[in-house]
Amino acid sequence: MTTSLALTPLEWEALGLSLKVALWATLASLPLGVLTAWVLARTRFPGHGLLNGIVHLPLVLPPVVVGYALLVLLGRQGPLGGWLYDSFGITLAFTWKGAAVAAAVMAFPLMVRAMRLSLEAVDAGLEQAARTLGAGPAKVFVTITLPLMLPGILTGTVLAFARALGEFGATITFVSNIPGETRTLPLALYSFTQVPGGEDGALRLAIIAVVVALAALVVSEVLARRVQRMTQGVDTPAQPEPRHV
Repeated sequence: MTTSLALTPLEWEALGLSLKVALWATLASLPLGVLTAWVLARTRFPGHGLLNGIVHLPLVLPPVVVGYALLVLLGRQGPLGGWLYDSFGITLAFTWKGAAVAAAVMAFPLMVRAMRLSLEAVDAGLEQAARTLGAGPAKVFVTITLPLMLPGILTGTVLAFARALGEFGATITFVSNIPGETRTLPLALYSFTQVPGGEDGALRLAIIAVVVALAALVVSEVLARRVQRMTQGVDTPAQPEPRHV
């Protein structure tokens, strides 16, 4: 007995929703990810270790715990979720927007870690030299720091997108498994495994998940290497030739 690889309309819906959630989760967390990576790599202050621990906490916590914390905080009766609903009419729990929030929280540590490692490899002397020439902090960051850490930004963005695409535990806890609203690809795959005769659909979605994740990793590696080659001439300034008297 062969398995058809053609997706059903419900499976296409789950795939499209997953791409939408992952895209919004990645784009929304990107500016904060760059800022957090810079703070962790370039500053030292009381509580630096605590901030680093909080950022990476979703990597070691069970995803269900993260989802429950989001439900308590951002649910309709939660302190932040209640304020959002009363002030702006925004509801996150049990909506695709909440799925994007859960995916962003779970993917954020991977994004920050890739960016931070890239920034720590940048020679801080280049930034100091630019400041001594009169460039302000914002100009130094935009013209020196940001271009040199671009490989890490690209890597972190792609890895975060792939992680958000595969998020399951925090999502199902925070926004449940609602067809057409919060049933992303991992949740749809889980649903297929819970019903008789769902093996074919589960297999199709599993194949898609593997292909998309592998493609994201390959794209991340290719982009990082290409950008690194483009910036090779920037990270090491030319040394002046010695003058003989």
